[in-house]
Amino acid sequence: MIRILVVDDQPMIRVGIRAILESEQDMTVVGEAGNGRDGVALYRRTVPDLVLMDVRMPVLDGLAAAEAVLGPDRVEGHRPRVLMLTTFDLDDYIYAALRADASGFLLKDSAPDELLRAVRVVAGGEALLSPSVTTRLIENFVAARPVQGAAATVLNGLTDREREVLRLIALGMSNAEIAATLFIAEQTTKTHVSRVLQKLGLRDRVQAVVLGYETGLVRPGGR
Repeated sequence: MIRILVVDDQPMIRVGIRAILESEQDMTVVGEAGNGRDGVALYRRTVPDLVLMDVRMPVLDGLAAAEAVLGPDRVEGHRPRVLMLTTFDLDDYIYAALRADASGFLLKDSAPDELLRAVRVVAGGEALLSPSVTTRLIENFVAARPVQGAAATVLNGLTDREREVLRLIALGMSNAEIAATLFIAEQTTKTHVSRVLQKLGLRDRVQAVVLGYETGLVRPGGR
């Protein structure tokens, strides 16, 4: 069961999110808060697996609250996951959320099934960005840093299978989707992903996405 805390300053948004989440047998909402300060306090009382955190809120905004939950206010021995929610897809918010070590960033106008998928992906220990957000970030990144032929040499230590796994990570696929694409077990996929991150010295899948485009393994608008 995925235990979820919803932090958003709009009551109707909280009601809607709760209804979507609790329609699933593997999810339960352990609490709601209307601002970041109350959200941090409620996190410490409920110790959820995942916090759905709005970016713009009164008293304490979601970015500061995420930093608190993931840093100084984190419950000892507990590693929470934070999925940021917002109606704004401005790059500054995205970069700030990633700096706060949030595991995901999703727009509020995403479809219910996208929200459910995001919750499962992030709760499962993977990072996630809204596809539209990811595309724009990558395009900006590539425009600012044209692909260099020598950059691809960092991939020389990977096997052919690991290079393919990195390519699929860069396309935004989850472990389950990669497993289905390559016709391998999901546990085998997890092993490949871990080895790719370790070999390349990457912190998480977000860095893997950037490296995939930086090296030219994947290009904007193409597969």
